[in-house]
Amino acid sequence: MGRTDGSASSGLALEVFDPAPVAVAAVLGPLHLLAYTNADYRKVFGARPLGVPLREAFSDLETREYFSLFDRVFAEREGVRVEEAPVVLARADGTSERHFFTFSLSPLTTRTGEDGVLVVAVETTRQTAAAERIRVLSEERRRALQRYRSLVTAGAQVVWVSDADGRFVEPSPGWQRVTGQTWEEYRGDGWTEAIHPQDREAARRAQAEALERLPDVFRWTYRLRTADGGYRHFAVRAVPIRENGAVAEWVGTCTDVEEQWRRDRREEILARAAAAVTETMRVQDAFAALGRVIVPDLADECAVYLALEPGDPPPDRPVLVERVAAVARDGLPPELPPRRTERFPPDSAPARAVRERRPVRAAFPPGAVPPGTAPRGSVPWLTAASAHGMALLPVVVDGVVTALVSTAVCGDRDPLGEEDVELMLAVLERAHGAVSGALRLQRAQRVALALQRSLLTEPPRVPGVEIAARYLPSPAAAEVGGDWYDSFVLPCGDPVLIIGDVTGHDVEAAVTMGRLRNMLRALAVDRREELPGEVLRRLDLALRAMAPGETTATCTLARVERSPDGGRRLVHSAAGHPPPLLVTGDGNARLLAAAHGPLLGVLPDVPRGSSVDPLPPGSTLLLYTDGLVERPGEDIDEGLARLLRHAAGLAREPVEAFCDELLAAADPTGHDDIAVIALRLPEGPRTAGDPAVPDRGGPRPGPSGSVGS
Repeated sequence: MGRTDGSASSGLALEVFDPAPVAVAAVLGPLHLLAYTNADYRKVFGARPLGVPLREAFSDLETREYFSLFDRVFAEREGVRVEEAPVVLARADGTSERHFFTFSLSPLTTRTGEDGVLVVAVETTRQTAAAERIRVLSEERRRALQRYRSLVTAGAQVVWVSDADGRFVEPSPGWQRVTGQTWEEYRGDGWTEAIHPQDREAARRAQAEALERLPDVFRWTYRLRTADGGYRHFAVRAVPIRENGAVAEWVGTCTDVEEQWRRDRREEILARAAAAVTETMRVQDAFAALGRVIVPDLADECAVYLALEPGDPPPDRPVLVERVAAVARDGLPPELPPRRTERFPPDSAPARAVRERRPVRAAFPPGAVPPGTAPRGSVPWLTAASAHGMALLPVVVDGVVTALVSTAVCGDRDPLGEEDVELMLAVLERAHGAVSGALRLQRAQRVALALQRSLLTEPPRVPGVEIAARYLPSPAAAEVGGDWYDSFVLPCGDPVLIIGDVTGHDVEAAVTMGRLRNMLRALAVDRREELPGEVLRRLDLALRAMAPGETTATCTLARVERSPDGGRRLVHSAAGHPPPLLVTGDGNARLLAAAHGPLLGVLPDVPRGSSVDPLPPGSTLLLYTDGLVERPGEDIDEGLARLLRHAAGLAREPVEAFCDELLAAADPTGHDDIAVIALRLPEGPRTAGDPAVPDRGGPRPGPSGSVGS
């Protein structure tokens, strides 16, 4: 085997290449015997045996075609240069590795006259690999851009190119054709001026987010001003073009999707309208829900007016309505018109929309609402909001105009068009079933509420005392329930106060309440010599006979009598009802709970007790239903304690204000009806006009105590 040190001992005058910073080797004779390698050559190719043919010395070289170049140079005595030649070398671990070299083969003649070939090689693996990557990326980018542009041009109206910061850097004939902007107008960031003002800020935020996050594909939809001055929706698709890991530019398209956008919006809005009223029981809630569908997608403001008179209004009479809902988009004046009853003058646009059963549209300068165009109560708000257009939409349910929906557009929003009005009518029509049911329920509720309020008469005027009463229906319980109060004067001059609550919140509860109220009044007058507990026992028997096992109720019966000392005393009994409250003139409040018995309609004939309590001069007696003290998730004792504190602080208030303040502090969610009735005694001894009533005998308890029935 030949030597492998490649040193000058070969006898050749090649030692001059030992310090060369490039790989140098020499082969001799037609067999290309390896005669010399310098240190750099051995570093690159490893130590190779000298004196053996080149093909044998490099038996591990996978790239064999280069050996023929040695034959050519040796035979023709002409040098050869090869640029960036790939060479695959075997590694010690059995794997192979690809390198690139630039090398030259030159004819060589030794001092002894022997011919050969001199090899000089420079490794260019790193430079070649980098150049190759650039070439491949450039080619891939060129092909990708060509494919993308060919693809999008077929389906898009506009193809554009921007720099890495989103500024247009190349003219786009499609953009100019669609928008009418010149290249000088839309170059850089000028293209954003063609976006609708209401969409511009959102589009800029979306673009900034895309420039930061660099998604594979950016998608957005906005309205572009077209060359004819109108606006149409365009879908934007853009992709980042990367070079060396960084975004060099963006290529994007804009495609007109106006018709598809309108179809999708219509389906989405109608679906939301149907869902909004699915579980609505009150007509006010149904229309308020529909208003939140219309605003802000179709209009900036929406108000709903319920017709208060059935049938078509005569042409010479105003239309009586009640505004029950009003919704406005964010950014407009917050002071929406308050809920109120209005009259549409016969010659006004709202009255015309109701009588003719057709939409009425109007456009006007911003904030300058023409007289008779809008409901009067909304004109100040529309003026402040710079409204410039309206649509008045009658709502016909079961053949009757039941409501008028007033919509308005403000600021830079486009005027309401026929398509907008048609879609709003479709929204209202989609909710026809729910609104119809709610209106039928409301009509029944109004009948029951009228019945209920007809029975809640004004308290009587009694010399020497003041009586005030209040009733507050629950907005969460369909405005009708079984709470009631009553007050009247017995033939002997004693005032009677009654308060009660029939279970339920429907017409049946109101009817039962009316029956109980009338029966109790009759029993209290007919059995005035009996104690209140005995009167309630008889009422319980009557209730069980009238509706056995079907109805329960609570009740407190209180009689204010003259006491032997000339003062007043309270004789009372409660059937499952919260205890009366007594507040003295100096603010001492306590509950009178001594005569508390079971509910009416629950147990068979049971004795019921009565209690007698003195009523000091200047004191206030309060009877109330549980809606005044109950709150969801709270123990009843907490509510009673709160009532005691509040009532004590109102001891010196007039009795009317006393009742109003207590109602104002009740549960704001309004889950139950509230009825209260209060009696106030004058300060000091009895006054003129308050004649003494002879004592009728009967049980005589101490200053405060219970008596049997």
